[in-house]
Amino acid sequence: MKKILNDPYAYVDEMLQGLVAAHPEHYAQGGDGGRVIHRPGAPFQGKVGIVTGGGSGHLPVFTGYVGRGLLDACAIGDVFASPSVEQMADAIRIANGGKGVLRLYGNYGGDIMNFDMAGDMVEMEDIATTTVLLTDDVASAPAAEHEKRRGVAGMVYAFKIAGAAAEAGENLEEVTRIAQKAANACRSIGAALTPCTVPQAGKPTFQIGETEMEMGMGIHGEPGVWRGALKTADPIAEEMMDFLLKDMPLASGDRVSIMVNSLGATPPEELYILYRVVKARLEGAGATIVMPLVGRYATSMEMTGVSFTLCKLDDELEGYLRAPADCAFWRVQ
Repeated sequence: MKKILNDPYAYVDEMLQGLVAAHPEHYAQGGDGGRVIHRPGAPFQGKVGIVTGGGSGHLPVFTGYVGRGLLDACAIGDVFASPSVEQMADAIRIANGGKGVLRLYGNYGGDIMNFDMAGDMVEMEDIATTTVLLTDDVASAPAAEHEKRRGVAGMVYAFKIAGAAAEAGENLEEVTRIAQKAANACRSIGAALTPCTVPQAGKPTFQIGETEMEMGMGIHGEPGVWRGALKTADPIAEEMMDFLLKDMPLASGDRVSIMVNSLGATPPEELYILYRVVKARLEGAGATIVMPLVGRYATSMEMTGVSFTLCKLDDELEGYLRAPADCAFWRVQ
């Protein structure tokens, strides 16, 4: 393992300390062991709180999207590991401004179990909570079993859209409805060229040949739909768009946002090479592209690879997507 770190078991805590030190206008630490990142000044009275949680190793997801018009708090676990029940409960308490709290996170077993228990705990303290799960990874289950799909980069769109609704003063029921609508509007697919290394494990999460790639791999190294010879950029982009457009067909006049996301090590230059094909496919389907996102939005440590996320918009979703938001990793003005 070759990484810039001190003690592997202090990796997450030292990262969080540095994050807060670098961006005190956006982030503060709280909760059990400092494993909750929240907006300075939280809770905000009279506003629905939005919290998320999950393992480290995915920056800017999850902690990076705490900010105005986005999330109020995030419970963060070790690399690729769920936060504890108490950490999640602390995040909910910190975000509670008296109007209830939405739990908005990815469809992973450990996160669901712990967030459900945390919700039970805080509801005994008269904090109302609701849940929306992201299930946008089309490679992880067929459309008929969409509830089994993993939540991946689609959560970035859900954070933004739900956060804008909460900032606009909507109540918990309405923020939850809008968050679910945003989650339902997202489809994602990833492709990986190399593994990553969890610091505490000290070895790659999986093995893949120097001339191989895997289509559909998850952000923790979960198996994809095929592994084979590495393709060039255009065929990779074409196949990924085939997956998305088969699952979410588009018609002339549709409005969509598209994210071309580095899984960690893929440089911006290569993302823009892929975006050429993405744009042509969407416009060829008659769609109009709104606020395309090209960059590092949801990563898997230093994995070389890419994910595409398609978010189909209507007037309501587009309005909230365009609404102002501010965090250290994404600003919408």
